Amino acid sequence: MKNAIIIGAGPAGLTAAYYMLKETDIHPIIIEKEDYVGGIARTVEYKGNRMDIGGHRFFSKNREITDLWEELMPLQGKPAMDDKMLKRECQLKQEGPDPEKDDKVMLNRHRISRIMYMKRFFDYPISLGINTIMNLGVVRLTVVVASYIKALFIKRPENNLENFMINRFGKRLYNMFFKDYTHKVWGRYPKEIDADWGSQRIKGISLCKVISHLCAQIVHMRSGSVETSLIDRFYYPKYGPGQLWDTMKEEIEKNGGEIYFNNEVKEISRQSDKVTYIKTKNGSKTKVWEADYILSSMPIKELIKDINDDTIQQDVKEVADGLIYRDFITVGLLVDRLKIKNTTRIRTLGNNIPDCWIYVQEPDVEIGRLQIFNNWSPYLLKDPINKVWLGLEYFCHENDEKWSMSDEDFIKFAVGELEQIGVISKDDVEDSVCVHVPKAYPAYFGRYKEFQIVKSYLDSIDNLYCIGRNGQHRYNNMDHSMLTAIEAVRAINDPKYSKSNIWNVNTEKEYHEN
Repeated sequence: MKNAIIIGAGPAGLTAAYYMLKETDIHPIIIEKEDYVGGIARTVEYKGNRMDIGGHRFFSKNREITDLWEELMPLQGKPAMDDKMLKRECQLKQEGPDPEKDDKVMLNRHRISRIMYMKRFFDYPISLGINTIMNLGVVRLTVVVASYIKALFIKRPENNLENFMINRFGKRLYNMFFKDYTHKVWGRYPKEIDADWGSQRIKGISLCKVISHLCAQIVHMRSGSVETSLIDRFYYPKYGPGQLWDTMKEEIEKNGGEIYFNNEVKEISRQSDKVTYIKTKNGSKTKVWEADYILSSMPIKELIKDINDDTIQQDVKEVADGLIYRDFITVGLLVDRLKIKNTTRIRTLGNNIPDCWIYVQEPDVEIGRLQIFNNWSPYLLKDPINKVWLGLEYFCHENDEKWSMSDEDFIKFAVGELEQIGVISKDDVEDSVCVHVPKAYPAYFGRYKEFQIVKSYLDSIDNLYCIGRNGQHRYNNMDHSMLTAIEAVRAINDPKYSKSNIWNVNTEKEYHEN
């Protein structure tokens, strides 16, 4: 029997192993550097409260992916605890499990996200709707509309992210909602970032859609209905994203796949046009893994460093070494209450604000996003009725000033920022935790423009397949990472498929968010 070594037990690596067992007779062996599955899509538990690192909505336009999620965790057939208590409308699947009684259940949740700017809430994604108009005022709105109309007729060359955004939103909206926030997230201004990032993550607005959306909002306001512009839906495992990956891990092992933790790749040996073996280290022990196929979701910068190949050209090494990543810190805060008030018509436990997360675009604080875990799933909390469980998200570079701060000092800093913008009082903080996530986001600057040099070299290795976000150095969503794994398995199993299918995932201008 042939075997495949899969580097990384994140969404891509696990999906690759799952599909190998499902569609081939190849034996999958996953080697994982950490002691958990899920990568950055894991769930971190702290004293009975669970944190979703980065926030992972289970949403996809690909039916195969949504079917796979439901195959692993069936959709709820009864209301969740908060929906039941608040008598909120919820979408249920006939004969689905009851989340109050069953653990292995996928919830169907409201997606509510907003932008905090000028101490006010704006719709996310940003739109020229009633809420935006009221917050901006007549003068600002007039300038925004004029700027947008100008952008419709005078197009800039899309040679960077700044021009990409201005072409779609106008310069004034760009300056208000994109320029400084992008700098906060990436540490670079949009004019320093390749436009490819925008083509994957951002969809523009059209004047016709703006007008029709505005008319619809006016109708809803007159009828007194709920603010539908804030609401969408997504699937979500009862205990957070890590629950699904734990479930997939169990299925892989039950069907004969193997997963080995705490094994860090140290050497990848290439001979001729193939990888012949991988060497890993676990503590003081080293192990050699021979394989017919290699599927890698490890960061490409590290992958190239680990390849033992006398023929590798210097420019491949230099470009790979020049790839940049953005790292990530989450602070979990358990608080008794929020100072900020719920001014929407959406009912919540404790009448807290209804957002799953808030994009904090206030220029005087460094926090990027704020998650309210109560709204993702009440089951993430030990006491969802009397406590609020928050996730404060910061973007940084590994070993910079923020990354190097002690957990105690960083938590104190984060609490101060949230108090500064009026969300909490520090006296209401009951407990806290700090989690560091390296290489969370592959960046579209540095040597990225020359990435094709690295990609061509990797494709020249016949039995190596690059999958996942870091495995392709592409800002994929979770479902896209899974699709790269599925395409890799099919490229191995079926001559009609090719490696180009793997790289083409998430390049077809199908958007995650409208």
